[in-house]
This record gives sequence, C-alpha cells and structure tokens, in this order.
Amino acid sequence: MRITDLLKLNSISLDAKVSDKKGAIDTLADLMEKGGNLSDKETYKKAVFAREESGTTGLGDGIATPHAKSSAVKEAGLAAMVIKDGIEFDSLDGQPARLFFMIAAPDTAADLHVEVLSRLATLIMDPEFKEALILAKSKEEFLKLIDTKEAGKFNAKPETTPTDGYRVLAVTACPTGIAHTFMAAESLEQHAKQMGIPFKVETNGSGGAKNTLTAKDIKNAECIIIAADKNVEMARFNGKPVIQTKVSNGINKAEELLNKAISGTVPIYNHTANTDSASFDSDESESVGRQIYKHLMNGVSHMLPFVIGGGILIALAFLFDVFDPANPSKFGSNTPLAAFFMGVGGASFGFMLPVLAGFIAMSIADRPGLAVGFVGGALANSGGSGFLGALLAGFAAGYIVLGLKKISSGLPQTLEGIKPVLIYPLLGVFFMGVLITFIINPPVAGINTWMMDTLKNMDPSSRILLGVIFGGMMAVDMGGPVNKAAYVIGTGALANGEFGVMASVMAGGMVPPLAIALCTTFFGNRFTESDRKSGITNYIMGLSFITEGAIPFAAADPLRVIPSCIIGSATAGALSMAFGCTLRAPHGGIFVVPTIGNPLMYLAAIAIGSVVGMILLAILKKPLTK
Repeated sequence: MRITDLLKLNSISLDAKVSDKKGAIDTLADLMEKGGNLSDKETYKKAVFAREESGTTGLGDGIATPHAKSSAVKEAGLAAMVIKDGIEFDSLDGQPARLFFMIAAPDTAADLHVEVLSRLATLIMDPEFKEALILAKSKEEFLKLIDTKEAGKFNAKPETTPTDGYRVLAVTACPTGIAHTFMAAESLEQHAKQMGIPFKVETNGSGGAKNTLTAKDIKNAECIIIAADKNVEMARFNGKPVIQTKVSNGINKAEELLNKAISGTVPIYNHTANTDSASFDSDESESVGRQIYKHLMNGVSHMLPFVIGGGILIALAFLFDVFDPANPSKFGSNTPLAAFFMGVGGASFGFMLPVLAGFIAMSIADRPGLAVGFVGGALANSGGSGFLGALLAGFAAGYIVLGLKKISSGLPQTLEGIKPVLIYPLLGVFFMGVLITFIINPPVAGINTWMMDTLKNMDPSSRILLGVIFGGMMAVDMGGPVNKAAYVIGTGALANGEFGVMASVMAGGMVPPLAIALCTTFFGNRFTESDRKSGITNYIMGLSFITEGAIPFAAADPLRVIPSCIIGSATAGALSMAFGCTLRAPHGGIFVVPTIGNPLMYLAAIAIGSVVGMILLAILKKPLTK
C-alpha cells in the first residue's frame, strides 16, 4: 500500500488557519472525516489526544504526525495540513510545527499506522522534500510530490538487497531468557520490516536457541547484531562484521542498530581460541563492571534450571512429608514419596554451584575454563564457602585458564593439540584446588556462616528492613542489574538454607506487572486503549514472576511508574518477612505457592504490595485529556 492510496484530495489543507495544538488536531480530524475514514470523529479524537498524552508526536524540524488506532476508524487513512507560519506543538526540538500528517488506523489493523508513520517519517526527514511540500501550490502537486518521492525512495531498495539470504542477522539473549530476549527480537524484526531490510533473528531464550542462524545465513549476511546480556556462541561469526550491544538496546535502539549494520562501517570480528568474549569490536566500550556482569549472568542463566527444578522438588518433599517430632532432622524424607522428591531434587540442587562456577569460567576462558570452574564450584560447596565461594571460584578459574593459555602460547606448534586435553585441565584443576582450599574457602566459609547466623538471629524489625531493600530492588530496573543483584543474593541465601530472603525477592518481583495491570483495570482513564489491552497480559506476567512485563510501561512513563512499583514491591517484601514466609524455589510465581511457608499470608503480602503500587500510580498519573 502506497501513501497516496491513503491520502485523498479532500483530506488535505495547504493553508490552514490554526493557532494551537488542540485546534490543529481538531482541523486534521475534520479533514480525516471528509475523507470518509471515520465512523465517530469524537471517539477518534479522544484516541489521538490520549496518544499525545503518552508522548508528543511533534517529531521536530517543523513536522508533526498525530495518529491513533481506534474502533472509530472505518478504514485506514491520512490527512495532511500545512500551517506556513507554524504553531507550538510540544515538538521534541521545541520548534513550531508547520507540516502535519494525521494517521488513522482501525484497531483491527496490525500496526498499520506504525508502518505508514515510519514510511512517512523516512520521506519527510529530507529537508528539501519537506520544504517542497510546504510550498506546494495545489493539492494535486502535493500528492504528486509524495508519489514521486515514495517511488524513488522505496522502489530503489530491492536493487541494493541481496537476492539470496538475509541482509542483516541478529542474536538476542538475556540471563533468564524469558522476556528481554523476545522483546528485543520483536523490536528489531519490526524495525527491519519497516526499513525494508531482509532480516532474521535467533533468540537464545529459556527453552534454548530458536530460529537458529544457519551457516548459509551467516555467509550471505552483511552484518550480525548481537543484542545480549550473556555470552553467545561467537566462533560461527568469524570474519563477519559484528555489532555487540546490550539486549535493552535491541528493544530501545533497534533502528539505530540496523542503520549501523547496513552502513558498511562495522569492523570485522576475529574469533580467537582464547575466549568468546574478547577480540571483537563492539558498538560501545565495555566497562570492567559490564564484563563482570556478563560473566556472572552467563553462570546464573545456566544455573537456574538446576535450582528451579531441584528447589521445587525439594519443596514438594516437605509438602508431602509427615513431621516426626522425635526426629526433626529427617523432615522431608520420612515417607517414600517425600524421600523420592528429596533425592531427585537434592541431586539437581547439588549441581547448582558447580554449574554456576563452571559457566562463569567458560564465559571468561571458553571451553577450557568449564572443567576448572566445575571443580572450583564443587570444592566451594563441600568446603563451606557456598554461593559466594562458587562465584569467586568461577572468576578465578576463568582467569587461571587465561593465564595458562598465555604462558603456554610459546610452546611448539606440535604441542597445540594437547593443551586443551592435558595442560589446561591438569594445571587448571591443580591451581584451582590450591586456591579454593587454602585461600578462598577458609575466610569465605567464615563470612558465610556469620551472614547466615546473622540473618537467622535478626530481630523481626531488621528482617522487615531486609524485605524492604530486596523487594524494592526487584522493581528498580525490572530485570536489569539491580534486579538481578537482588535475585542472585536471594538464590545465594537459598543455597545456604535461608529461605526468607528469596520469598521477599519473588514477592517484590511479582508486584510491578500486577500493580500496572490493576491500575489499567480500575483506573483505565489514565491509559490509552492499547495500554489497557497490554495491561491484561501483565496479570499473567506478574503471577508468573516475570517482572519484565512492566518494562514497556516503565519506559513510557518512568517518573511515575518506577517509584510506584518500587514502593509497592518494597511493601510486599517487608510484609513477606513480617509474616515469616519462606520460599525454597527461586522461581515459579503462584505455581509454587503450595510449597511456600505461610502461603496465605504470602499471597496477602503480594496483593497488598500490588494494591499500594496501583494506588500510587493512579495518584501520579492524571486522567488522559478527552
């Protein structure tokens, strides 16, 4: 569909007399109605004003594109208006708007208004073309200018597109592989479609890699975008231009990344045997903190399935057991069914620390680091240093192997084959054993014991404060580093037999999507029609402990949404501690409630925190302009 198919002569005004933003929208809606696109002009205008409340459509440089998707639209259409002297339209650059395009799309049209808006924006960002439209002498000339420009701009694209394969590839991945991975993939895919770029994206989610890039895909591609917060398999991209960035940039900066990918200026990636995370060019300089975060998240993402599966089975063992006062230490293994769950769950849980340390080490030093890290994690587990010791062992193992690689780089080429099967594992495991046994375990085991004793012996008010902190942290960045820090601390406490912190962490993480969902339901006049529809899915996200469901709302209105969610999450975390709730499984949301200690009050804590967040958000967000 072309732009001129949607824009009719009677929906164009080349010398409108309008003095303000409201008048501009009123006039454009009148033009839209003249084109026969609306069944209810007033309802459509309400949708346009609601869209302006969520963010101005004044693009800057004298251009504005008010638009809305509404049930009051009979068929998709455009209206255009020129105000030669310009008016104030809350434009992003603060300058008056002179050229206006209004877009109307039925609510049944899948993102049609976004596609048309993207194409329009591409055309009118050309300063000469924009001025030509403003100076057009007739409506016919106005339409002809658009038609000629569109044909020249978009019909030329296929000539520069390879006839076989995809022009740009991408890989998206986040630590938990639940939300960010797929949100980034969707954003990149939609922007590539709008830009006319043949595109394919591989998602490294919780269920494994989907839509995997083939060797042929990679060979034919101009560039590969890696939008990931954990390491992905990079050897396959050797010799190709590669952009590496955060997964959040795949969501929020998709167009910028795609433009860079097709610019022809992206450096070639050269894979080395030393590491998958070094010796490549990135679109941004990685700080030491970011590198540490990525290595840690690589370990955590591989550890989670063992912790979740094992933790839930262990919790079921307690649920189905009979308590024997004469032998309380055997609780969880008294009945055959409970003993079965305890045995299988314990086996899974026992891999937690070796897997954590092993995959941190592998992230740093590639495959040779895996075995050394596994041994370090196992020794941390048996030596009493627990989760903290395994973290240190993982990083130490990675850098031990990197050191061995550097030292052995001067050996004869004939010995190259025995390095990964003899030198790295033998010397790496030896040095890891010495380090963990004599340097890491003694002090860390003491610190670990002190921390757990302190947590268990805290008075109620202090534990409530911990609940406030950890619950609130889960809502600060909703899946980002602060959120993950709280989650890692919760799983660490869980591994050491302290179950209250994990309960507060999950309660805090469930609140943001639930608070937003409740607010869109009971205070719907604060949200657009599209937001209200999205709010329904947040009930599912919140109940499933997927905090990331709140991200689109937080990104659109951070100053109101984030504080409301933090206070709601902190409330839930505090109440969870106050009610003495415990959680032995580090994930699962309402699906693991039967295994939670004091489950009814735990649900009450989450409900109260969600209502607090809803009320605060409703107070901070004002009703949309009608």
